[in-house]
Amino acid sequence: MRLVGILLAAGRSERFGGDKLIAPLPRPIDDIPAGTPIGVAACRHLAAALPEVLAVVRPGDATLAALLRDAGARVVECARAAEGMGESLACGVRSTPDADGWLIALADMPSIKPATITMLASALQRGADIVAPQYNGQRGHPVGFARRHDAALAALRGDEGARAIILANRATFTLQTTDDPGVLHDIDTPSQL
Repeated sequence: MRLVGILLAAGRSERFGGDKLIAPLPRPIDDIPAGTPIGVAACRHLAAALPEVLAVVRPGDATLAALLRDAGARVVECARAAEGMGESLACGVRSTPDADGWLIALADMPSIKPATITMLASALQRGADIVAPQYNGQRGHPVGFARRHDAALAALRGDEGARAIILANRATFTLQTTDDPGVLHDIDTPSQL
């Protein structure tokens, strides 16, 4: 089964006040040393758990693209990234049409453990339809989708992401409990570092 990790790295970082994905981590996270760019840390964790990672970046973001390639990802520029996360997610799915499923990860979430990603990938391999981690009763990231959602994912637009797909498939959406608080920790502002 071919599962692809899609790392969404095309945001504008407006609340951060600059390109947060190349901002250095102030302290180590697991095996990732301090000073590693946020987006690179997220990419390394995804690549440690999955054999194939595709990072979606903004057009012309050469610095981040090079860093993510060095971290093990294939990189694609999303021409319509400025229109929102849905566009970036759709671009990633359209760029991997032969995948059997996708784990959609956010590049501003560097603390998710590879073991958590592996757990979600295993759930997809066992037949889960849509799967996400749950920590202390809260749903987190990344979110995994089976192949049957390819057309809906590839058709996403705007900034909502895949929320509507999850809501439309509540009956087949499963949560996997984890002890990994990183599934809830995204970095939107410098104070969250």
